[in-house]
Amino acid sequence: MKSLLWCVLLLAAAAALAADKPPWRLAADANFEPYSYLSDDMEPQGLDVELVSAVMRETGQPFRISLLPWERVKQQLALKEADAGFVFTGTAERRAQYDLAGPLRKGQTVLVAMKRSPLQDWRSLDDLKPFVIGQVRGYSYDTEYDKAALTRDDHAGSPRQLVAMLLAGRVDVIVGDKVQLMYFIQEQKAASQVKVLPKPLVEMPRYVAFAKGDPRARQFEAALKRLQQSGALQPIFQRWAQ
Repeated sequence: MKSLLWCVLLLAAAAALAADKPPWRLAADANFEPYSYLSDDMEPQGLDVELVSAVMRETGQPFRISLLPWERVKQQLALKEADAGFVFTGTAERRAQYDLAGPLRKGQTVLVAMKRSPLQDWRSLDDLKPFVIGQVRGYSYDTEYDKAALTRDDHAGSPRQLVAMLLAGRVDVIVGDKVQLMYFIQEQKAASQVKVLPKPLVEMPRYVAFAKGDPRARQFEAALKRLQQSGALQPIFQRWAQ
């Protein structure tokens, strides 16, 4: 009887400790559809939000996700007002700043043209010289591409505007994240009018960033690997597939 009472007390104590455990504070871009954005009732949603939420549930840790302008995400990490931020590229600069857990997924930068366009694919950047390429003002895509002598139109302030320029015939081809561009194209019910060129510009792994030396980065990564190995994340990718 005493043993049973002792077990009950231990379980109650463990539950109390778990309830008092502070939640991990995770921050992401509020304007990165369909990866992370706010729903009409201001709830975080998107592919990355679902992936990170699944990993956090696997860790067993309480958590809270906030969606903010991207500059504020980086600021909160610097000020330790957020414990982690997502998603980040795995560049040398980012690795010097943060401990990166992942990759959470891979992002693919592609070229999209109208189906009637004579441009079917490209082998070298020289193949793109006859065409006007739409890109978002201030964005970097790939070092070699960014430095190439190409005809560009960067009047678009967002990927959504970029898609509108392509559909209106103001540019010949646009460049950007494949899932994101197709999301906005489907929003316009124009998927049957466009084609994604077979060769991607670049594939870039995306990570969750923690402060340097934070052991939670490895805890998150271990949970992520378990889910990846079991295939538990595939239904999430399938729901957001374009």
